[in-house]
Amino acid sequence: MATASKARLLTIGTVSGLLKDEFPDISISKIRYLEDQGLLAPRRTQGGYRLFTEEDVERLETILRLQRDEFLPLRVIRQQLASPAARDRKRRRAAGVAADETELDLHELCERAGIDVRLARELEEFGLLTSRTEAGEKRYSELEADIALACGRLAHYGIAPRHLRPFRTSADREAGLVEQVVGPALRARNPERRRAGMEDLEALTELAAELSQLLSWRALRRLAST
Repeated sequence: MATASKARLLTIGTVSGLLKDEFPDISISKIRYLEDQGLLAPRRTQGGYRLFTEEDVERLETILRLQRDEFLPLRVIRQQLASPAARDRKRRRAAGVAADETELDLHELCERAGIDVRLARELEEFGLLTSRTEAGEKRYSELEADIALACGRLAHYGIAPRHLRPFRTSADREAGLVEQVVGPALRARNPERRRAGMEDLEALTELAAELSQLLSWRALRRLAST
């Protein structure tokens, strides 16, 4: 991911150059257009020049990926970026895979994900949602709410929970492969080795997610070209 240094601010031309490899069609005019649409709010110098922070660049990358990978219109992207769920996901990514999360009950999960109880229960039936039981009540992590949100969006296209089991199976296999690599270090008694194992886990998690997305994108591009 191309990011700006926290110690400096970047001009619009520099930002365009940073993102050119991943987004070949990026241009200064496109960045200005996204700003005009209220999706970006870079700082301005007294002379009117735009200056972008690391957070601005990350937000721009998110916008461009949502356009490219999910074909979302700007109106929907704006809503997603403004949603509490989007802010929570960003906070959890910064905290890492071992971050603690607030727990939700079933109705809180449904409200956050924008789905009904029937769909949530169906997702859990097919193993796409997991929970723990406390005092007879099911509790869900914030990550489960994100999963429910993604499944709910797919449901709008007629993709039912039973169709999503291959995603869960693939994720379980990826996790099993990563566990073979870092499991011994995470179970070690030596704190330094466990810390190193956790760092490897976070790096492998990010790389596995990137590879999975790229392979899916390649397959979908083939579908679009047939």
